[in-house]
Amino acid sequence: MRRMRKTNGFLSGSKVFAMPYYAWLVIFIVAPLILIVAYAFTRQGAGGVSVLTPENILEAFSPTYMTVFWRSVAYALGATAICLLLGYPVAYILSRMKANTAAIISLLFILPMWMNFLLRTYAWRALLDNGGFVNQILTALGFPPMQFLYTGGAVMFGLVYNFLPFMILPIYSVFQKMDGSFVTAAQDLGANKWQTFWRVTVPLTRSGIISGVTMVFMPAMTTFVITRLLGGSHFMMYGDVIEMQFLLMSEWNFGSALAVIMLLLTIVFMWVLRKSDKEGEGAALL
Repeated sequence: MRRMRKTNGFLSGSKVFAMPYYAWLVIFIVAPLILIVAYAFTRQGAGGVSVLTPENILEAFSPTYMTVFWRSVAYALGATAICLLLGYPVAYILSRMKANTAAIISLLFILPMWMNFLLRTYAWRALLDNGGFVNQILTALGFPPMQFLYTGGAVMFGLVYNFLPFMILPIYSVFQKMDGSFVTAAQDLGANKWQTFWRVTVPLTRSGIISGVTMVFMPAMTTFVITRLLGGSHFMMYGDVIEMQFLLMSEWNFGSALAVIMLLLTIVFMWVLRKSDKEGEGAALL
């Protein structure tokens, strides 16, 4: 009986200590989500009274905004694919290095992330400008200056540059934990390098791939700084539209409707990844 009382007291004490976290969850996550959904399904009627209506959601599905939406999806998928193609080999090479060397190189990938996101993007804007450092090198080599800024390539480059570390680090973490005896066993059974890679290495690192894809796709989908600074007004993405509705147009209701659609996309995307990661290891790395 004494042990049960102590256990119950400990459990009740744990609940008390957890109350600040529950309060934080409600105030900063649940309440804002409820507020956004409420704004999305209401509009200001006569006399400033909010009226329940689905017009905001219906307008968000209009061809104009859906064009921007699918453009954002295409750019986010492209950036995610490039980050995966670049990040997976880098993570593999790092895992084969000595611990000290791998730690130094990993630090070089993390180091730019210590700088403000906006400053990093501004730096590349200066480098890619018509009179920037890149064009100066081309001119010195005898090539004519090229238009790098305000192009789709500049936007894609900015997405890959800013989010590549988020692909490398989760995959590298999984490579460090991977049991190399599986690879050795596959080779002993006659599998060549490609067969070993596709049938053993890739499945064993699937959780890292899922984590990396999640950490790259969603930020790339919702970004607005990169497209504004490197793409100008010619390559507006979904994040730009949402930011414009809130800050420039003061259309909080319609901006909330766009945000709700983005939230639904996030839920669907996470659900699909969860289905593909049956063991839930990818979610644990996030």
